[in-house]
Amino acid sequence: MAIAVALLLIVVGSVVFHLLTPWWLTPLASNWQQMDDTLRITMAVTGAFFVVILLFVVYTLWRFRHREGMQTTQRAAYQPDNRRLERWLIGITSVGIVALLAPGLAVYARYVQPPAEAMLLEVLGQQWQWRYRFPGAGGQLGGSDARFYSASNPFALDPADPAAQDDVIVTGNEVHLPLGRPVKVLARSHDVLHDFFVPQFRARMNIVPGQVSWFWFTPTVPGRYEAMCAQLCGVGHPNMQGYVIVEDEVAFQTWLARQTNFAASQRPVTPGEAGSPADALVALGASLAQTKGCVACHTVDGGVGVGPTWQGLFGKTETMVDGSTALVDDAYLRAFIRDPKARAVKGFPDVMPTTPLADDEMDALVAYIKSRGAAPQ
Repeated sequence: MAIAVALLLIVVGSVVFHLLTPWWLTPLASNWQQMDDTLRITMAVTGAFFVVILLFVVYTLWRFRHREGMQTTQRAAYQPDNRRLERWLIGITSVGIVALLAPGLAVYARYVQPPAEAMLLEVLGQQWQWRYRFPGAGGQLGGSDARFYSASNPFALDPADPAAQDDVIVTGNEVHLPLGRPVKVLARSHDVLHDFFVPQFRARMNIVPGQVSWFWFTPTVPGRYEAMCAQLCGVGHPNMQGYVIVEDEVAFQTWLARQTNFAASQRPVTPGEAGSPADALVALGASLAQTKGCVACHTVDGGVGVGPTWQGLFGKTETMVDGSTALVDDAYLRAFIRDPKARAVKGFPDVMPTTPLADDEMDALVAYIKSRGAAPQ
């Protein structure tokens, strides 16, 4: 009887918790109310089966429990087949499976069929950051091929494709979208399985390396929403976060006009254009920190990350896991970036990958780290 009581309490507790829990869906900010409806249908069907099955077990435990005075020689009847019961079970479970699958399949069919007027947005996932691309004035994304990939061309766009020249490239983790306008999201991965997910949009899709995934949604509520990776993609997975800003069309177009197109991103940084050669070098280093994925693990504002923050790092004395210490100077930074496995900083996981850098790229990245301020004396 103790087991029967425990199961009954589990049923009652589960139902009450589901009805009263604050851990439910975030407020909807897109057109996909059908996603919520499908989830509620799933909860209703699986919840009903859960309750019925456990109550049946409770009943059988109570009905056939051992009682004083029962004949100990009593044996259960052997019944190898019960066609009537089997037909009922097949029929009920079939109805339950159809109720689970049919709504989801119907919604998914619409989910991957965007309207013709949908705006294109390409999302590129890489450990552990997001990049974005919009088509230019022509409304068509340029072609890409893996052989064109480089640090300055993370989308691997074809430099000879005229349609690629005015593609808008967003290298940061923040992207803006217009309110009330359908968006078709094309998703690619540079390395491992990712999943671009904004909970309020109810829209997500696995991003598989080597293929292009797509889905669509329409933002319906202005605001700033957190985007996250919904697939475990490595040690920096919790830091693979971004933001989607939903705003009116005028504000979106103003923001879009400030972004860099592909043709401009391929133009070499020339000394003096940012005020001085040193400024240009730091600007190039900041760009490399984004394109090489450094900012996914290293913060530049003193915040906690997978690796040491770059704010105040230069001139600091670091303690290694073997107990030794090292002054973070120019030589230390270059040696650590070239061979991060040679030494490990105490308090941080030894997960930094080796990133090939040309000499001028190394100079720029070190200059950018130094620009984040020296350690206080």
